[in-house]
Amino acid sequence: MAHEERRLNTALLLIDIQKDYFPDGRMELDGALEAAKIASEVLRLFRLSKMHIYHVHHVSTGSTASFFIPGTDGILPHPLVTPEEGEEIIIKHNPNSFLGTDLLEKLKSNNIKNIVIVGMMTHMCVDATTRAAHDLGFLCTVIYEGCATKSISFDDKHVSSKDVQNAFMASLNGTYAHVLRFSEFLLKMDDLL
Repeated sequence: MAHEERRLNTALLLIDIQKDYFPDGRMELDGALEAAKIASEVLRLFRLSKMHIYHVHHVSTGSTASFFIPGTDGILPHPLVTPEEGEEIIIKHNPNSFLGTDLLEKLKSNNIKNIVIVGMMTHMCVDATTRAAHDLGFLCTVIYEGCATKSISFDDKHVSSKDVQNAFMASLNGTYAHVLRFSEFLLKMDDLL
């Protein structure tokens, strides 16, 4: 019974896996396609188990936005993770998926307590959403290879996308989430879900 209850109280959150983050998009991320493939596998498992699924899509509202512009193909979900009928779609305008959306209300209405997270960008929306979810009382699991990011710079120092990914995953792991490799997630899925 405890396992069934945990399964019913667990949801998948797919964050911003949208066309602008892929080749030919306006803000291509390193490893976006590879991350989307892992995300699609996690999505398939949740669909097979008939568990709650939430697709979060970013639509920019700022006048200086350079990607996720309303009315463009870039805001559409990548074909690997296209929502199916009955799956929730949350439209957001901020990095934190809870800010200015009804995501919290929808999760609460379904008695969700555990969230599995995949998506983009690791150092921005994945990070902001995971930390917010933890602070709101959710237990979070982030799938390492199901997330993608890009190189960034600060104070004339270049930080590779690999280092960005590792630093942000390391800072989330333990306090804000369980960060797992996909292979670890598969092994521990019965305990987690």
